[in-house]
Amino acid sequence: MKDSGQRFSSRFTFLLSALGVAVGTGNIWRFPRIAASNGGDDGAGSFLIAWIVFLFLWSIPLIIVEYVMGSKSRQGTIGAFAMFLGKPFAFLGGFVGFVSTAIAFYYSVVVGWNIYYFLVTSFTELPNSSVASLSLWNNFQSSYYPVLFHAIAMTVGGFAIYKGVSSIEKVNRILIPTLLIIVLICVIRAISLPGAFNGIIYLFTPQWSQLTSPKLWLEALTQNAWDTGAGWGLFLTYAVYIKKRYGIVKNAFTTAIGNNIVSLLSAVMIFSTVFSILGNELNMPKSEILDIMKTSGPAATGLTFIWMPQLFEKMIFGKTLSVLFFLGLSFAGFSSLISMLELAVKNLIDFGLKRKQAVFWIVIVCFVMGIPSAMNINILANQDFVWGVALMISGIFFALAASKYGIEKILNEYNSSQFDWQFPKLWTPIINYLVPLLGLVLIVWWMSLSATNYAPDDWYNPFSPFSVATCVVQWSVVLAFFSYFNTWITGRIYNPLNNN
Repeated sequence: MKDSGQRFSSRFTFLLSALGVAVGTGNIWRFPRIAASNGGDDGAGSFLIAWIVFLFLWSIPLIIVEYVMGSKSRQGTIGAFAMFLGKPFAFLGGFVGFVSTAIAFYYSVVVGWNIYYFLVTSFTELPNSSVASLSLWNNFQSSYYPVLFHAIAMTVGGFAIYKGVSSIEKVNRILIPTLLIIVLICVIRAISLPGAFNGIIYLFTPQWSQLTSPKLWLEALTQNAWDTGAGWGLFLTYAVYIKKRYGIVKNAFTTAIGNNIVSLLSAVMIFSTVFSILGNELNMPKSEILDIMKTSGPAATGLTFIWMPQLFEKMIFGKTLSVLFFLGLSFAGFSSLISMLELAVKNLIDFGLKRKQAVFWIVIVCFVMGIPSAMNINILANQDFVWGVALMISGIFFALAASKYGIEKILNEYNSSQFDWQFPKLWTPIINYLVPLLGLVLIVWWMSLSATNYAPDDWYNPFSPFSVATCVVQWSVVLAFFSYFNTWITGRIYNPLNNN
């Protein structure tokens, strides 16, 4: 197996790269919107409580599984699942790998949007009205610029992983510290705005009656999975390159908790800014402010790309902060995009390709497959819906792989490490029972929501963007493909000698 000798040079550079897996645009533009959408009249604190609960009941347990599978197998998702579940089930690893790669198709498009807005805010005046801001957004979307900047994002991502771990380390040494500094600068400026404290109070005030709502808990689980990257296979891929002394459990806790801190900081920044400008300066009531935060349009564009430039325009040093904001958003997108590309590249390397060949083909395929999303935002929204829900299936597959391999066997192999923390006592029942149950409930809920809310009249139509059928058909095609070629694939990939 090529590439197996590569390792991260230090635990610090590994942690930076692992934090880059989790910290993405979802932390900065998705988390605040979801928190606002699930907030009550009095506050969004109940959502935060549920979100933190699932950090420990879903995300961290699954990240531990990914670290175990990657460090034990030293292979990508297909080879790891072949080892842990047996060769007949290697196709499940193929599905997991495809889900994250399919997300990369359109995620690169969103990274391209961030690059474009970084350049626009750097060299032109910020829009000073809703009409001007909408015009900027609509003109951009109706042009070929989204395809161009998608190509730029994918090319830069390819160069970032071209030499493997060494280049990934170098990129993340710059990306992650710079991103964190930008976030901190924006947070400090945001909380210093007049009226900002009203937004912070709303964000952290629980409305206790909301905790009885199943929808709140399911939204919190979904968001935490998006926040941390649990169940994507990205941590598995990076774990291939870690040394044993870096630890499994402590890295899972460190990266997941660090990621959620960035999400909270981002929410403080957004809530402070929006409440200050709309509430303090424009005298909007809280209900109207929350409506604006909840109105996202396809792919959560509203708050970030339409409203944030207007908000920065009304702020002292707003142009500078706007440039930093979109630069930070671009960095966050790249740090996650390169991990998605590396996952796909690692599977091709296991298949026998040299790294340069694998990077070339993955970049080309991801660019081509992302063009429809770049040209049509509704296609992007469909892909986000389909493969976002599929992440829950991936989480279930990881839990099944660990259970089949043997939880006690994993504990015996890893609990004795002098470099690591002990596995949490509840990890065994969580992986064996709770994660599969939560995943199934979540999928059924999404399907029910699709059939009743998103596409009640054509839930059976696979060409309807938010129907049950569009999910089932696309998932089935991918599962059928990898299942059909399972024997041939494992014959090329799986070699137990590589697991030493």
